[in-house]
Amino acid sequence: MMRIFILLSFNAFILREACGFTDETDMQALLEFKSQVSQDKRVLLSSWNHSVPLCNWNKVTCGHKHKRVTGLDLGGLQLGGVISPSIGNLSFLMSLDLSSNSFGGTIPQEVGYLFRLEYLNMSFNILKGEIPVNLFNCSRLFDLELDSNQLEGGVPSELGSLTNLLYLYLGRNYLKGKLPVSLGNLTSLMQLSFTGNKLEGGIPSEVARLNQMVFLSLSMNNFSGIFPPSIYNLSSLEMLNIFSTGFSGRPNPDIGILLPNLQELYMGNNHFTGAIPTTLSNISTLEILAMEFNNLTGGIPLSFGKLQNLEVLLLHGNSLGNHSFGDLDFIDSLSNCTQLLILSVGFNRLGGELPTSVANLSTSLNELKLQMNHISGSIPHDIGNLINLSKLELYGNMLRGTLPNSLGMILELGYLSLDSNRLSGVIPSSIGNMTKLETLYLNNNSFEGPIPPSLGNCRRLLYLYIGCNRLNGTIPREIMQISSIVHIFIEDTPLTGSLPNNVGRLQSLVILSLANTSLSGQLPQTLGKCLSMEELYLQENYFVGTIPDIRGLVGVRRVDLSKNNLTGSIPEYFSKFSKLEYLNLSINNFEGRVPTEGNFQNSTIVLVYGNKNLCGDIKELKLDPCIVHAPSMMKKHSSLSKKIVIGVCLGISFIFLVFIVLLSLCWFMKRKKKKQQQTNNTTFSTLEVFHGKISYGDLRNATNGFSSSNCIGSGSFGTVFKALLPAENDVVAVKVLNLKRRGAMKSFLAEYKLILHSGLRVGFPHAECLASVLEVGLRCCEESPANRLAITQVVKDLNSIKERFF
Repeated sequence: MMRIFILLSFNAFILREACGFTDETDMQALLEFKSQVSQDKRVLLSSWNHSVPLCNWNKVTCGHKHKRVTGLDLGGLQLGGVISPSIGNLSFLMSLDLSSNSFGGTIPQEVGYLFRLEYLNMSFNILKGEIPVNLFNCSRLFDLELDSNQLEGGVPSELGSLTNLLYLYLGRNYLKGKLPVSLGNLTSLMQLSFTGNKLEGGIPSEVARLNQMVFLSLSMNNFSGIFPPSIYNLSSLEMLNIFSTGFSGRPNPDIGILLPNLQELYMGNNHFTGAIPTTLSNISTLEILAMEFNNLTGGIPLSFGKLQNLEVLLLHGNSLGNHSFGDLDFIDSLSNCTQLLILSVGFNRLGGELPTSVANLSTSLNELKLQMNHISGSIPHDIGNLINLSKLELYGNMLRGTLPNSLGMILELGYLSLDSNRLSGVIPSSIGNMTKLETLYLNNNSFEGPIPPSLGNCRRLLYLYIGCNRLNGTIPREIMQISSIVHIFIEDTPLTGSLPNNVGRLQSLVILSLANTSLSGQLPQTLGKCLSMEELYLQENYFVGTIPDIRGLVGVRRVDLSKNNLTGSIPEYFSKFSKLEYLNLSINNFEGRVPTEGNFQNSTIVLVYGNKNLCGDIKELKLDPCIVHAPSMMKKHSSLSKKIVIGVCLGISFIFLVFIVLLSLCWFMKRKKKKQQQTNNTTFSTLEVFHGKISYGDLRNATNGFSSSNCIGSGSFGTVFKALLPAENDVVAVKVLNLKRRGAMKSFLAEYKLILHSGLRVGFPHAECLASVLEVGLRCCEESPANRLAITQVVKDLNSIKERFF
């Protein structure tokens, strides 16, 4: 059937040629193509019109003999739209490049009419659908590139008909199924990529026939089985990429002999086991060796020092080494690899002391990664020899000693991770010389001394992690001048002082963690200017005062201010933070009502326990109810009632003032009378002596501090004490009422009436009026709401008093 289809297609081609296709046909085809281009940001197709000769059109190439279109070079022009089927009318087209644009839709079947086509590149678009079978009629194709699209379906077996192919790129699509056996027909193939699809199964043994292959990439698929034996026959291979393919088994010990021309070998993220083949060191051309994230065991071959061209060695994420001395001997041999740029052997079982020879590695070294092993010893003093190092990762080991000052000589360093070791001493000020530093991890060590202010010179710093050490002193203000910083973690460190006021300059700060650092003082108001803040951890310190206004931090997700000495009320705006996931204000001295709206209704988000003076109505927060000290006005009262209440209050205040004046006049008259009778009388009644000019302090002294020895009796509502008043030379009785007892208020009122009417003489109209008004006022202050006078009754009683006395 395939032969019949090709024969019919060839006959159609002959008919098209016989029908006299001309340059006018090409012009019309391109104009139709242009009409389907919906995006031309650079206006590069503006010359495509009838007023300009076809062969002068932008990005169009014509043949010298027939003046027909032979090439269309539209790659990388920011074009969009769909590919018009009219493209199939360009019968003389030999080269078509539509790569790196935004063409969507499907690949037109009409492309199969381009029998002269040799080069087709539609990569880096958003083409969908399956690869059209007609495409394989273009038997002259030597370069087919359809990678980085959204093509689906399987790899057509008709692909095997393109026997002239040298380059085939179908990677980064959604192709699935198994590779066709017909792939073995492409014996001229030099470069093949199926990277980043959903292909499965094994690799056909017919692949062994592709003995011209120099570039083979099968990475990031779902293949299975052992390392494909057929690949070992491709002795011309220079680049082999089987990263993350699902292959397993042991690599052939003779791989270095079978594939002697390799320059790049990517075998990472698979299930390979066993030892690293030592024959790899025979591949003198090898530049990149990547076998990371497998299950490889044994040691790292010392013979790797023979790889003079080695630039990248990735062996991290295996089980290499035995936690013993000698595991790091390979570092000595690698000092011969003068081209080495990256050495990554972290996440293994390497033990022993870090050799001083690590400082003798290539001065071209960019990345040195030995993290998460069992390496002991100290960091060599000559580590500064690695002047081009941009990334140094030694975290998660057992390194001891101090940081060498020579670290400050590595001016290219952008990433320094030494956390989770046993390092000690001070953080050298020379660290401030690394002005390109972006990430600094020194946490979980035993560093001591002050935080070096020179860190402020690291103006590119993004991540600062120096917590869980023994650092002391204050937080340098210089750190708060690094406007680029995103994370600050200085927790669990015994610092002193306060949070610098210039923290508000950190506009990019996302996480600030200063928990358990013994900081004190008030939280700066400028904290509210850190508008990028998402997480704020200030718990377990000695901060005082109120929470500053941070309502502008609308993106905040987590806030922990617990275990401080903060006071004041809890701000209402916390309830409106839409992204809030966690708010811990517990164990402080906050007071007042807890907000009841928004986030505060979710007890899994908000913690406020341990604040004795908080109250609220949210059951889940387990707070005491808020006490209402005065009855609230009901909204249903009319404005007239409100005016009456105001009048009553003013009236009571005025009458109370009159009472004070009358009491003063009474005392003055009695005092005058007492002087006249002083020579004839030596004793006075209790009521006459107690004239209101005796202070609480005088009474306390007169009763020996209300001593039980002075107690002469007690009742339901209070206790009576004997008091000696030296100034008056008399003994009086003092009754102390406990107003918290039920009925005490009535007793007080009765006592008050007795004293008032006896002292001011009953029958004195103003005194009786005053007593009546104050009685109404006291009844308004009853503890029980049920016993308080209603406002209507207050008005009624006051009107009655008015009619009685005026």
